[in-house]
Amino acid sequence: MKMLAMRCLVALSLLVAASVAFANPFKSKIIQSTDSALEITVPSDHFMKITNFTQDGGTDRAVVEVVLPGDTENGGSTNVLTATRIDFSTGANAQNAPEIGNRVTIAGPAIVKIRPIVGAKLFISYKKERDEGSEGGGGGGGGSPTAIPIFSPTPGVTPTPTATPFIFPTPFGG
Repeated sequence: MKMLAMRCLVALSLLVAASVAFANPFKSKIIQSTDSALEITVPSDHFMKITNFTQDGGTDRAVVEVVLPGDTENGGSTNVLTATRIDFSTGANAQNAPEIGNRVTIAGPAIVKIRPIVGAKLFISYKKERDEGSEGGGGGGGGSPTAIPIFSPTPGVTPTPTATPFIFPTPFGG
């Protein structure tokens, strides 16, 4: 009995270790109308994927606002995504059909802001990932891009057809 318990303990600890190692990196936040604005910083060598942004209640539409550091040309910020309404009992959209949610990917460096809406509950799911293409250099690492060989099934030199001379037989003796 002791041996069976030990085996079960080892198997359970392996499963727990695997679930921690491969845990889903998505994060979810609920923003109530009384909460402060949610700010998420995306570093320069990362990007952020928003897969779900919904709104329950309220009359105004919630938006995801992105602020790019040093961007004074566009006023410093822009709205990139509006919330998908899941409750149509209030507001101008009371008679509309259900909406389809969109996704967005935001490259860093950026600051993502979501402001609360009066009378609404907001829900967002997102994931921040490292930009594997930049290899974490962030522009100041001094690294150079690595050449990737491209193999092709066709040869590099294509032979061109040439005319082969045809020799006509000549009669003997004449």
